[in-house]
Amino acid sequence: MAYETKYPYTNEVLASYDNITDQEIEQALENGHKLYKKWRKDDYLEDRKAQLHKMAEILRRDMDKYAEIMTKDMGKLFEEAKGEVELSAAIADYYAEKADEFLKPIPFETDTGEAYVVRQATGVIMAVEPWNFPYYQIMRVFAPNFVAGNPMVLKHASICPGSAQAFEDLAKEAGMEEGSYKNLFASYDQVDNIIADPRVTGVCLTGSERGGASIAESAGRNLKKSTLELGGNDAFIVMDDADMDELKKLLPDVRLYNAGQVCTSSKRFIVTEKNYDAFMEILVESFTDVKWGDPMDPETELAPLSSAAAKEDVLEQIKLAVDNGATVAIGNEPIDHPGNFVMPTILTDITKDNPIYDQEIFGPVARVHKVKDEAEAIEMANDSSYGLGGSVFGTDKDRAREIGEQVETGMSFINSGWASLPELPFGGVKNSGYGRELSELGFTAFLNEHLIYTPKEA
Repeated sequence: MAYETKYPYTNEVLASYDNITDQEIEQALENGHKLYKKWRKDDYLEDRKAQLHKMAEILRRDMDKYAEIMTKDMGKLFEEAKGEVELSAAIADYYAEKADEFLKPIPFETDTGEAYVVRQATGVIMAVEPWNFPYYQIMRVFAPNFVAGNPMVLKHASICPGSAQAFEDLAKEAGMEEGSYKNLFASYDQVDNIIADPRVTGVCLTGSERGGASIAESAGRNLKKSTLELGGNDAFIVMDDADMDELKKLLPDVRLYNAGQVCTSSKRFIVTEKNYDAFMEILVESFTDVKWGDPMDPETELAPLSSAAAKEDVLEQIKLAVDNGATVAIGNEPIDHPGNFVMPTILTDITKDNPIYDQEIFGPVARVHKVKDEAEAIEMANDSSYGLGGSVFGTDKDRAREIGEQVETGMSFINSGWASLPELPFGGVKNSGYGRELSELGFTAFLNEHLIYTPKEA
């Protein structure tokens, strides 16, 4: 597996990195395990809290540096990259500030004596993360585990090694001890061996269904806890009473942010027939004349996709949809540039027998479905093998929330697109995976909830 930074705007290779050796992996696991034992014995919580705050401080101080590394790795707009750096800093601060509260013993009522649960670290955590949010994906699993006392090793995506290495350098600059976090330029065979190692107690992955199935199989075979976030085909339901002027404010960002390479972006717009024509007019207008170009230019609105392979995948999916009866409302035109650009595209008339009906398109492509009423909208939203996020848009917020609760998904956003905040749990159901990251739910994912029970004396 070649780890290299190939700038998606030019497809020029900017840097390459050597794969890690088995001996280096052994040393990383030993360092992490020794540190876990040290923390279990003498705590050092206050040090870890201070180091997370320091990490946040450095990210904000050097925001442009970290953002440019990310943009050169995977093509994200520089302005969007700066937003990701800030979100990563906010996550670090959040867990540093919440650690005492989340680690506080939890009493349990019983007539037979006294009982409480303490939350304790379990050991080294293995993370396998994707390229679309190179720092945020790491931080949302690193910060809670680190502050709780679980060291972490990481196998990042092969196309964003600069970001992976920058995060390790960041941890060192923040004063974190050796073993706290280690980036591994590892092969998938090495990942399998790492999961099997007894010093590793859990594994988390954000990625594809195929990758998730492989990681879950390895974790299960070795009796290791796992959490998986495997993408989504999120529905955006437009209700009968939707305020179309307000909706204009959300488009096209709910689909085109990060060039459409967001697991929780709105991919299937399900619109009641009352609003269908008006919605199509707004969506087409919002997709028209979106400015593509240099992601480092603040005037650019559409970034290239992360790689040439990602571009080809999206173009092949558009062709598959069209070959099976879909209509192109706008887009699907070539862009004459060496970068990995795909024209913003809107597809309609996608029937259930179209192979694309239940696929996630990871790029700037919106699919629009017309339905008779809200009941049919809910039925269509649930007619998916995925269940990560989704949105409901309407004037009656109580009714919108009722609809959101009926959608089989992990997260429903009312009158908004997707969102990710440190204090909100993130995760899905169905083929979108299991487990939660962020919030208190993410904090406890790999902790031992240890019961301490003292029965009454006879």
